[in-house]
Amino acid sequence: MANGLSFLLVASYVFDWALLVVLAAAGYIFNNFSPNHHAFSLVDPSISYPFHDDTVSIGIAAVAAGIAPVVIILVVVLIFVPGPTAAKGTPFSLVWKRRLWELHASWLGLATSLASAWFITTGLKQLFGKPRPNMLSRCQPDLADIARYVVGGVLTAASDGRLVTSAICTNPDKAVVDEGFRSFPSGHTSISAAGLVYLTLLLASKLGAGIPFLHPRTYTENEAHVSAFPSRTNYRNIPSPIQLETLNRRQRQNDGSDQMLRDDNIIATRNQAATPPLYLIFIMLLPVGAAVYISTSRWYDFQHHGFDILVSFLFGTLVGVMSFRYYHLPISRGAGWAWGPRSRSRAFFAGVGTPNFATDRSSRSEDLV
Repeated sequence: MANGLSFLLVASYVFDWALLVVLAAAGYIFNNFSPNHHAFSLVDPSISYPFHDDTVSIGIAAVAAGIAPVVIILVVVLIFVPGPTAAKGTPFSLVWKRRLWELHASWLGLATSLASAWFITTGLKQLFGKPRPNMLSRCQPDLADIARYVVGGVLTAASDGRLVTSAICTNPDKAVVDEGFRSFPSGHTSISAAGLVYLTLLLASKLGAGIPFLHPRTYTENEAHVSAFPSRTNYRNIPSPIQLETLNRRQRQNDGSDQMLRDDNIIATRNQAATPPLYLIFIMLLPVGAAVYISTSRWYDFQHHGFDILVSFLFGTLVGVMSFRYYHLPISRGAGWAWGPRSRSRAFFAGVGTPNFATDRSSRSEDLV
């Protein structure tokens, strides 16, 4: 395909999507396993909270962290890509190719974040088997024959330090009991953070709502760019006020101008960046606010301990940030763009001695997307 996307390049991205589907399916399978049941104490107040329905159901959390970002990304890309820098007369087909690529990269990054968080969270839940705050309410323990289920600890006159197994539970609904041992990590929290932190970063990128940034500067003793009026700092290179007045007089005689000596090629550091409007920051932070609300609801619903929620939110945030950076340029320097596609010749593998998977001279694709 000399004038289009090669079969190998398309196949490599289809394979990426297939891997994410497999990852999500594996997470679903993990979630249906019975978790480990950690031993617990019947007098532990941290697992003695009441059991009631969720404020934010897993379905609503999935819509907020997955479906809503998909729709928002679609709208943002259609409106803001390719942006005001696209030259007039740019072929309509090229504009749409760029939009489709940005949409594909943005959705692929979101899917990577969500699938990774889902797979890891469900796997860890099964391994840890940590009791939820409402575990005893779910369990309905057999208090008439506690000694039968003791596996550790001691009973003293001052306290009951005995640990029992989940075999003491009398609740006939095994699913409810199993769910009582899936406290860490929090699925609502990690998945909402993974999807909505990713969306926040994408909005910051596309809306240009990042923190002002200065590009690295080669060291120099010339501090003109940070002075009060950089274009007039050549005064410092003139030994005396008399010579300055002489030079200014000559300039006025030559061009009839009253303009004093200045160098307009010097751009002040303070003018090389500016803060974006605050309303963009508010828009950008709305998804994070939704993620925080979903996460905190797990606390007052007695579904997770504080440690579970905090660590899960940090984990989801890490996955969201890594997924965003995997498919997008840095917010401060990337001007809102996603990374371009892989090279046709490196669609599946680059090898030793090859710096990256970007396009090479023999297979450029700038005009493709």
